[in-house]
Amino acid sequence: MIDRNYDEYKEIIDSHLMDFIPNIDNKSISLYESMKYSLTAGGKRLRPVLLLASCEFAGGNIRDAIPYACAMEYIHTYSLIHDDLPAMDNDDLRRGLPTNHKVYGDAIAILAGDGLLTCAFEAISKDMMLFYDEPEKIKKRVNAAYEIVKGSGVRGMVAGQVSDIESENTMASKEMLEYIHLNKTGALIRSAVKAGLYLGSPEGTMISDLEKYSENLGIAYQIADDIMDVIGNPEEMGKAAGSDIKKHKNTYTSIMGLEAAKKRLDELTEKAVEAIEKYYDNAEFFRNLVLELAKRTK
Repeated sequence: MIDRNYDEYKEIIDSHLMDFIPNIDNKSISLYESMKYSLTAGGKRLRPVLLLASCEFAGGNIRDAIPYACAMEYIHTYSLIHDDLPAMDNDDLRRGLPTNHKVYGDAIAILAGDGLLTCAFEAISKDMMLFYDEPEKIKKRVNAAYEIVKGSGVRGMVAGQVSDIESENTMASKEMLEYIHLNKTGALIRSAVKAGLYLGSPEGTMISDLEKYSENLGIAYQIADDIMDVIGNPEEMGKAAGSDIKKHKNTYTSIMGLEAAKKRLDELTEKAVEAIEKYYDNAEFFRNLVLELAKRTK
């Protein structure tokens, strides 16, 4: 049963976000400053919030999930730093602030991303080392770690990023577009939910049900982002509007048109809600989240 709201989970994440960043020698202090700059720049913290909420939904202790939730945010932030680089999306603004490479230069931004990725797995590994003699607890953590690794790697986020880059300046098919965003955006969202469930005690078809929910949420989240790139307010989004069009990116609005994208968003929202219907009020947090996401594009 989930008793917290989104902002309460976000506050927990923000209060622990720097806890798992190791001490860095002063000779390399620019690395620490660059990582901290992007980590503490704000953001919705969607992925770590989903991990914490999923853990509690499955009857787990939220304290067990904090290292994994922070690791999710490290991975997500590293991906944003690298996405913004001139070789990729070449963005000047992220979360309402100059992008990392605009402040620290391309080389340090690349290394800050690398640093955050390795900090994520250091945090997870360090936590797992505490439970060598407790088979059930270590099993939960290994399963959670595997989901995070899989979602962030070559069968998830990185694969989606490659296809996204290679599809620039072409007209991608709807199938390719769905593949890109199911992986580039959706994989970490799915991993966050499944990792959180594993850290709890999921029963019955809870994992498969929430996996369906998270897959629909992941694509819905990307479609909403594509729509907001067309109709959104740059100040609210924390980045420039219309950037996808200028870069000739394949988006749901460019391939399907604005109205069709909105219709697809509604369909995915409905599917996400249906996937968790049998949990009634216990799944209210997840239901409200996907409904609020769709609402912001209206």
